[in-house]
Amino acid sequence: MSETWTTVDTYLSETVIKPDPAYAAVSIASKAAGLPDIAVSPAEGKQLYLFAKMSGAKRILEIGTLGGYSTLWLARALPPGGLLTSLEYDPHHAEVAAANLKKAGVGDRVEIKTGAAIDLLPTLQGPFDFFFIDANKDGYPEYFRWALKLSRPGSVIVADNMVRDGRVANAHSGDAAVEGVRQTMALAGAEPRVTATVIQTVGSKGYDGYMLALVS
Repeated sequence: MSETWTTVDTYLSETVIKPDPAYAAVSIASKAAGLPDIAVSPAEGKQLYLFAKMSGAKRILEIGTLGGYSTLWLARALPPGGLLTSLEYDPHHAEVAAANLKKAGVGDRVEIKTGAAIDLLPTLQGPFDFFFIDANKDGYPEYFRWALKLSRPGSVIVADNMVRDGRVANAHSGDAAVEGVRQTMALAGAEPRVTATVIQTVGSKGYDGYMLALVS
């Protein structure tokens, strides 16, 4: 089945997604620098672009930069004068991402802050219009709480890797990542200011899903 998912992803990339060579260059440079191959797929990247574009985001906060692949999709959704702030724990990843984004021509609209997100988040000033959370899953509950603190009515929050190959349904998994996403879903479901859903996805990256939340 995973082979079929990858074949379909390839077909979609060649037909409706059509990312330009800048995205492939980010992936190639990131791999050459030794970064893990865990960035979003082209289909997911363009979905982020569309979400940010449709929400009219002018200020975006990304938690987890990696090599800057998702960052590039989001940065290109910004209007003139827009700014994307991306938090990255690993200095090497941040360095690679900064070079990739500069080469792609969006370095002037992205600021990368290096360090633990939980330490950096209190230093930021909101509100942000759009949030993309894609970092260590055990930290998701706190990242989600901070997204709410830094949001405004109408802000959109997207959190990736929320299904964990279906393990999210296991209340006794003992896996810190699974526990992190389960707690985040519970927070979203209990928060009166949030309207949220979780969508399961399949593709070249396997079986997973994302949470989409709107702050009111």
